[in-house]
Amino acid sequence: MSYLPAPARSVALGDTGLTVSTIAWGMWRFRGTDVAKARALIDAALDAGITLFDTADIYGPDNDEEFGAAEALLGRVFAEAPDLRDRMVLASKGGISMGVPYDSSADYLASAIDASLARLGCEKIDLYQIHRPDLLTHSQEAARALDDARTAGKITAIGVSNHTPTQTAALAEFLPVPVVSHQPEFSALVTTPLFDGLFDQAMQRGMAVLAWSPLGGGRLADPQDARARDVAALLDAKAAETGVDRAAAAYSWIMAHPARPIPIVGTQNASRIATVPDAYKPQWTRQEWYAVLQASMGEQLP
Repeated sequence: MSYLPAPARSVALGDTGLTVSTIAWGMWRFRGTDVAKARALIDAALDAGITLFDTADIYGPDNDEEFGAAEALLGRVFAEAPDLRDRMVLASKGGISMGVPYDSSADYLASAIDASLARLGCEKIDLYQIHRPDLLTHSQEAARALDDARTAGKITAIGVSNHTPTQTAALAEFLPVPVVSHQPEFSALVTTPLFDGLFDQAMQRGMAVLAWSPLGGGRLADPQDARARDVAALLDAKAAETGVDRAAAAYSWIMAHPARPIPIVGTQNASRIATVPDAYKPQWTRQEWYAVLQASMGEQLP
């Protein structure tokens, strides 16, 4: 039986000199005031081999906390254990302004980066991504702000989140360094990047792909419709083959694509984080992988 190539455990992030794990841990639900508990989650992720940590300045309001709360909590962890910062590649995002909603103007991005650094209590963000495209900012202006932050040593690498390939190409046109990452929604239930050119662009340009909501916003964990149940059944069959759970199979399906998407695991449970390396166990044949895609589409490919 011929399997698709297995993903590596770590990859270079463009030509930045940074190396990242091929599974990331996301802090969308990272919340609260218990620093010891927060540190335990970070320790669990590091122990599981995760080195890429994804946060954003907007992470907070969704948890009924203040804007920037997730970054601030991480900053409190760093204050108690500064060595943790050196063990991770730290990604953050900006460009969403409460009630606006989007602002990638030069002044706003500059202030957002400074505010994130202040909350995090560190000197540099390794990967800074525009969270969502601002339709009212010229790409050249956003690029200038990002490159100014890079040359000032505030950020190392530049990426985008929720951008189309053409929006990404426009930004890249005005930057002296490559855009190193995309961050789209991608899962066995949300497959748009396969068809809209995003994965093609990522492979063409050597960009990392950070896949948010890799379990379909919880719909794979608790499928409520026929399509989700069909996909879950195929993932369960693959999971049973290698003694892992459905989530691990879902992550492995994502990583099997040649663009090598990096699933952002969002669990805030240390015992669940510890099982993340199980995602490297399943292997997919071409036929099995396409079967999941066709179940997701609800139709056969031509």
